[in-house]
This record gives sequence, C-alpha cells and structure tokens, in this order.
Amino acid sequence: MFKKASAKIYSLTIAMLVFATMAFAQNLTVKGRVTGDNGAPISAASVIVKGTGKGTSTDASGNFSISVAKGATLTISAVNHSPKEVKINSAADVAVTLVTASNTLTDVVVVGYGTQRKIDVTGAVSRVNLESMANAPNTNIGQFLQGTVPGLNVGLSTFAGGTPPISIRGRVTLNGSQNVLIILDGIQYTQSLSSINPDDIASIDILKDASATAVYGAQGANGVILITSRKGRAGQKTRVAFSSAYTTQEPTVNFRPWNREQFLENMKDAFWNEAFIGPDYTQPNPAFNVTPKLDGSMRPGGVMLPNDYDWWGNATKTGAIMENNLSISGGGEKFNFLLSGGLVNQKGYIINDNFKRKNIRINLETKPFDFWKVGVVSSGSFVNQDGAEPTMGIITISSPLLVPYDAAGNLIPSPTNTVVGNPFLTYDVTDRDRNQYYFANIYSDIDVPFVKGLNYRMNFGNNYRTSQRYFASKYGGGLTGEASKENQEYYDYTFDNILTYTKKFRKHDIAVTALYGAIERNFSRTFAQGTGFDRISLGYNNIQSATIRNITTNANSEALEYQMGRINYKYNDKYILTATMRRDGFSGFAQNNKSAWFPSVGLAWILSDESFMQSVSVVNSLKLRATYGSIGNQTPRYSSLAQVASNSSYVFGDGGATAFGQQVNSLANPDLKWEKTQGLNFGVDFSLLNNRLSGNLEYYSNNTKDLLFAVTIPNITGFSQIQSNIGKIHNTGFEAGITYHVINNKDFKWSSTFNFWQNNNKITTLTGIDANGDGKEDDLVSSGLFIGKSIQTIFDYQRGPIYQLNDVRLPGFQIGSLSVVDQDKNNLINANDRTFLGRQEPAYRLSLFNNLQYKNFTLSFFINSIQGGKDGYLGNGARLYFRDDNAIRNNDLTAVDYWSPRNPNGKYPRIISGSRSTVEPAMWESRSFIRLQDVSLGYSLPSKLVGKIKAQSANFYVSAKNLATWTKWDGWDPEGLNANGAVQGLILDGRPVLKAFTFGVQVTY
Repeated sequence: MFKKASAKIYSLTIAMLVFATMAFAQNLTVKGRVTGDNGAPISAASVIVKGTGKGTSTDASGNFSISVAKGATLTISAVNHSPKEVKINSAADVAVTLVTASNTLTDVVVVGYGTQRKIDVTGAVSRVNLESMANAPNTNIGQFLQGTVPGLNVGLSTFAGGTPPISIRGRVTLNGSQNVLIILDGIQYTQSLSSINPDDIASIDILKDASATAVYGAQGANGVILITSRKGRAGQKTRVAFSSAYTTQEPTVNFRPWNREQFLENMKDAFWNEAFIGPDYTQPNPAFNVTPKLDGSMRPGGVMLPNDYDWWGNATKTGAIMENNLSISGGGEKFNFLLSGGLVNQKGYIINDNFKRKNIRINLETKPFDFWKVGVVSSGSFVNQDGAEPTMGIITISSPLLVPYDAAGNLIPSPTNTVVGNPFLTYDVTDRDRNQYYFANIYSDIDVPFVKGLNYRMNFGNNYRTSQRYFASKYGGGLTGEASKENQEYYDYTFDNILTYTKKFRKHDIAVTALYGAIERNFSRTFAQGTGFDRISLGYNNIQSATIRNITTNANSEALEYQMGRINYKYNDKYILTATMRRDGFSGFAQNNKSAWFPSVGLAWILSDESFMQSVSVVNSLKLRATYGSIGNQTPRYSSLAQVASNSSYVFGDGGATAFGQQVNSLANPDLKWEKTQGLNFGVDFSLLNNRLSGNLEYYSNNTKDLLFAVTIPNITGFSQIQSNIGKIHNTGFEAGITYHVINNKDFKWSSTFNFWQNNNKITTLTGIDANGDGKEDDLVSSGLFIGKSIQTIFDYQRGPIYQLNDVRLPGFQIGSLSVVDQDKNNLINANDRTFLGRQEPAYRLSLFNNLQYKNFTLSFFINSIQGGKDGYLGNGARLYFRDDNAIRNNDLTAVDYWSPRNPNGKYPRIISGSRSTVEPAMWESRSFIRLQDVSLGYSLPSKLVGKIKAQSANFYVSAKNLATWTKWDGWDPEGLNANGAVQGLILDGRPVLKAFTFGVQVTY
C-alpha cells in the first residue's frame, strides 16, 4: 500500500516538475530600451504586463528588464508621451519609441467625481503645467498657479507661507462667496493651502465653465481647482526621491524711511514759508533754525538729539527658505504605496514673519480581490508661525532721532510720549501661533462582479484642524500686562456614494454616473483673556492671576446634502454629449428654499476624425465644444434667519446692577433664494503641424441673477438691512492657451507656451426701483454699484495738478494741495463733480513660458503680465503731507516725492496752511505690469555618473523669482496687497514683494 502511494506521489512529483519546467520555459526575460521620438532616453517610463499588476520602470538610460510569459503584451507609458503596446514572442531585446503626445489627444484629466481623456471632455478644463514651476521657491501651492492657466487669476502674497488671492474667470457675485472650490483627492478641502506640501502634488486641473463645475452645484460657483496627490504605481520598483533647496530673499524695491539728514531736510520743506525766502521760497533762510520746530521728544532741554537710528534696518533682515522633501513609493500586483515627508523653514524679510511646516503623507491602496480596491489618502501638516512682527506702520514713521531702548537696554514704551507706542512692543512678546491640519479620504472601489462596467465607489473624507493662538505681553493692557489663550477646533466630513456604469457597443460609448453625498461642518472656539498682572512671568499659562479676566466661547455648524446624475455619451468616437443634473440642499437657507437644482449640458464634435478632414494634413486634431450650465452660490450660514444677541439692556432701580437681555438683531427672510449663474461656453481644442502646435480657445458668457445682497431698509422696521436677492450681472470673456514645439531634436528641444485671457463684467439690473421718477432704474451710488458698469467701477473726483504758489485756486483749496476737476464748471467742488474714471478690473492678462533643453541642461523662464488697457486695473496710490503735530513727528518713505516750492514738480501734495482742502481726491493710477517671474537653469547628471551612485536620476538647479518688474505703478508692487487686501501704493505699512534666488538638488533612486 505504502509502495503504491509512494509511486503515485513520485509520478505526480515528476509530472509537476515537468509542467513547471515547461511553464518556466514559456517565461521570457525581455530587455529593452525606451526612447522618445527625438532619440533621447526616457527615464521612469512604466513597463506593465497587460492585464496584470506586474511591471517595472526604466532607469536613467531608458533601459528595463522584465520576465514575462510568451505571448504577453507589454504596455509602455511615460508622462507627456502616447502609450505603446508591444507583444512578446521571443526573448530578443526590444527597442521602443514613444511619440510625444498632444495634450488634446491623450491627456487624462480629473473632472468632477472621475477622470476623462481630454479628447472626451466637453467643458472648459485645463491642466496646470507643474513641471514649469518645479524649481521655483514656492512654499504655498497657490504660488505655483500664477499665470499658468488662462482664466485662473492668482495674485501675490507678501507674507511668509501666505496664500495668494485666487479667482477663476472674474467676479460673478456682489456679496456671495467669492472663494474657489478646492477638491483634494476627490474631497472638498476646507483648510489653508499653506498646509499642502507642493512636492506631494501629482496634478492640478481647473474646471472653469458652468458645465464643468455644475457637478459641484452651489459649491462650484467660482470655479473648481482639483488637486491630486502622488501615489505609488502597480508594478513600480520601490522609488526613493529626495530634494533639498535653499533660498535667499530680498525686496524687489528699496523703499526705506528717511535717515537723520533726510528727516531734517523734510522739516525744512514742512516749514518752507519760514525756512526759505519769498516770494519764490527756494532760497534758504539763514536765520531759520529747525530745532525749535521739532517735536519736544526729539529736543529735550531744547537740544536736538544726536541719534540716527535705523528703525527699518533693525526690523528687517535677509529672508531665507530651507526646504527638504523625502518620498518612498512603489507597488506590486495587489498593493501600492507612497510615504512622504517634508520640512520647510521660512524666515521672512520682516523679523518674526516666520513660517515652518512639517508634512507627512501616507497614500495606500490594496486589491483584496481583482474587482475590489480599498485605499486611504491621508496627510498631516503642522504649521508653526510663532512670533509677532514689529508694527511696520510705526516702524516707518518713527523718527531716526529717537531710539527704541533706554541706556539700560529696556524698551521705551513710547519714544514720542504720545499714544503711539514703540513699534517693537508688538515684537517683544510671547506669541504661539500653531495650526495642525489632518486630512484623510478612505475609499472603497468595487467593479461589481457579474455586471460588467458597473462600479461603486465610496469616499469618506475628513478635514480636521486644531489651532492655538497664545499671547502674552508685559506692555499690553496699558503697560499693566496682557495675556490671552485661544483654542479653535474645526472638523468636517464628506460622505460620497458614486455609482458608475460604462458600456461600449458598436459605435456607442456610454458612461452614467450617479452620486449621493452629504457634508457636515463644525467649528468651536474658546478664548480667555486677562489684563493687569502683578507678575506676568508665566504669561498665558497664568491668566487667572489677572486683575480683569474675560472668557468667550462660540461655535457654529452647517450641513449640505446633494445628489447628482451625469450621462456621458459618445457616438462613433466623434460626437460627444455630457448632461448633468445636480440638486443641492444647504442648512443656511430658510425653509422655503432649502434646495435648488443645477443642470448642465455639453456637446463636442471631433471634427478632425471626419472623412473630409483626412486630406488636411496640417490638422492632427480638431475638436469643437459648446456647453450650457447653471451653478449656484449659497448664503452665509444663519443669514436668512432672525438672529438673537445678548446685551446689557436695563438697570433695576437706582444703583442696581446691569441686567442682560436678548434682542433680535437681524431680520429673517424665509424667501431668500440661491444665487444662480447660467453660463454658455464655446471652445476649440486643436493640434496642428504634426502636433508641434497645440492649444485651445474659449469664449464664455455668464448671467448671474438673484444676487445675494444686504438691502438697506427703513429704520422704522427696527433694522437697517435685510439679506435679499436683487439684480443681475453679465460676465463675458475670452481665453487662449497655445503651445508650440519650436525645436524637437535629440540634443536640443525648445517649447513655448503663450496664455492670454480677458474678462468683462457688467451690472444689468439692481433693485428695479426708480425712486426719482426719471424713467431709469436707480444705481446704488453709496455702495459703488452702477447699472451698465462693472462691479469695480470707479466713480470719484478727478484729480488735477497740484496748486502752485501763484495759481488761482477754487474755494476750499490750499497751496500745495491737489486740485479737483470742476466737472460742472460752477467754480464749486461738491458731490456733483464726481465722474466715472475707469475700473479696478484689468483689461487682460497674459503669460509666456519658454523651456529649452540642450543635452543635460535645461533653461526655462516665465513672464507674467496684467494690463489695464485704457482705463482698467487702476489703484489708489494717494499720499498727502498735512502739517500738524503728528506730521512733524513722523518719518516717511524716501520714495514719496512731496511737493514744495523748491520741488514744484513733486507728485504728492503737501499742505502747511493748517486747514484741509474741501476734497482730498484719490490718485487713481495704472497698475499694469510685466514681470520676469521665474527663471531656472538645471543640469541632470549623465547616466554614467548617476549609475555610479546607484540612482535613477540626479538634478541640480539654480532659479530666481520676481527678478524684474516693469511698471509705472508708484508703490510697493502693482500686484501686492496689504493685510486688509488693499492695493499697496506708497502706504506706510506696505510690505515688499520679494525676489528670490534658489539652489536645489533632486535625487531619485
């Protein structure tokens, strides 16, 4: 029995060995090399065995090696190249050439709740070229976006780590939300962009038209930015990437306050009627003594102080950024992963303008079964902005004759002995400013078995933030000491259920998407403050010892619910239809209008695939698009409800304590509706001249109605205003993005991308009221809103030249003041002399990016520009010197060219008469500029040297940012805004835009 069993086992073993040997004999070791159509090797190209997760990637020389079964097919792909399939029938070496792809044909872009080939997209969707900005010193992902996509408007931030203002296709609302919707890995991202590590980003796609954004309903009213983080790839060998960069920063303009000599010279001009001899007041008066004219703090005992203190120099320093990133990624047939970490330490130009960020990211995905994927996309970001800046407005006006410290080294509370404190009082404090950001999207993706083409995806996304704002100052509370502690907590979740069905039969290609989702947001805050400390050494950790204590708590919440259905239909690979219907519900609206519907439809025709176009050899791809859609804007939470506030209301009896009561402080509007924008978009995507010239053109027209606006109502109602729906806005624009591959040889490549876009908005109606009976609807002059004009139209006094010594002046104006154009010629300046001067919106924007590669060298430069045309992109740069006790005490910027009799061509008015003019007009001027925004020179080590360090690639680069700006704007920067979002002319608390120089290295193993 045992012998028979042994014989069977022996025979089976022999059979298995023979079978295994035969199977092994069928496996082939394939070696190959992947190059581009210019002959250059392509590193990091993906080589996957079709139908499996097995694969590898090419090295720095484009080489790969893989074991496959005979008859298998390899799919080979690389960024910016068309993929290629190769069938393997023998073990011979394989040479694969990938053709440079036209973006119009092969790019896969992220759209709402899914992805699509660019060729199949009907809406206005653009992808940001992240490679063009990869070497720029951008600590905030928003800085990557400047000028990169037509229709995407990104400004500047002058704060370390700051997020610049971002908008898409101009303004379509008055008081509704103007925030762009950010989607990170499929989930609404409600945190600061400063928390995202730019090194973790794989792609950024922009949804611009109403059809593309309608899948997000009321959330997408101002456009959508879709950010996708990097992940591991199936079949990818473990990849380790490290990058490090060091940056120095200096102001683009050298605006500094007057030194001692300049300050005293200005004092002479401030008293020109005494310091100079008439009648022309240009010859110095030898009898004039400036010392008695100085503020008493600068001449104790009648003797001028000898100081020449540099307040500005001691409040600033050379800025620096140190950045390090490390990532590990890879994947097999059933599992892929990415782990990354980043450190950023930015020390701004202004002392204590600091930004530190630590990032960690873990993206994991596994396939328990062939039909089921489960994954998590998660990140943590820890931002430290400890430290308080000196008060820069006071730094600028502090006299160089004064000093901040006494002989013992102690801060002088007020060097001028006035209510104006020492600007370093706000710096010499204990300040803790921390934010911890956590993000995670846990998803399950199932290709439903037995129903081919049916997919169910569940997303459970989470945003969580905790913030600490702790502060202590021995100088606060009127020098009695002040301390405070504020803790904030924010959490939201998004729960999406997405069902997708795709089917292809004969010439028909259908994809149907159904969505049900919900969002809930919660915020809470606790604030404790104390003033009056006998001893403040424990600072904000001992608030209970304060003489006066105060505690405040508050919280809010809101919820959204939504459903969406979308059909994508394609016939004969040429005719495309996309139709979407979304329903949104929001807790912030009153009961009569809790929800709203947002439909859209898009059509596309791939004209180049028609038979009559085949003979047109110059055209490689040509697609026409037209879309129509409706998107919304939601009211701020609670604004439709009657809100109650607690106030000290009455006193019981003589000497009684104050009693608190509650009163309604806002009027409810149960009929408040959703603001809606209906948009029409026409687009053309093209690729010409053997894909050397490609791009897209867009024209759009949007109409917004039921604008959310706080309307003024009669005070007899007990309220001053009510949140209502009024008016309409018309918004149109044109966009063009064109890329031309000028040269595409093996050793030398040159590509150039030009972007152009312009937008115009116009108010078509407001309240519908004709109160003055002139047959025309009334404007809202007090709100600066005018029918037939843009939202940011400037209706103001028109300034004239400065009144000189012997000029005939209108009543109410002094020598050295700005004159005002008398529009009605009645020799009197009043409100009737206001006129339309232009608008604050630009006429158009444009950018030019050039990328040149010669062998292992890469040079790129990026030019960005905003132009106002005849009367657009205007900013108020007014400055006025009015002599009073404050003026003779204050310093000023050297860049301000004040008028005086010996400087008759001075730009800015100076009044010394003691009385102000009837009108002191604004000085509206063009902010148009051209900026050399980014320049980068990189060098990649040759494959032989890279191989010696066992790496896939190694790259060194130097780059510069904001090298030069050409503008007539007489201020800190035409694009820069202050902390309040105001345009920075020669304002005293201005912040400079910084030019930066970077050296960096990137190594991949």
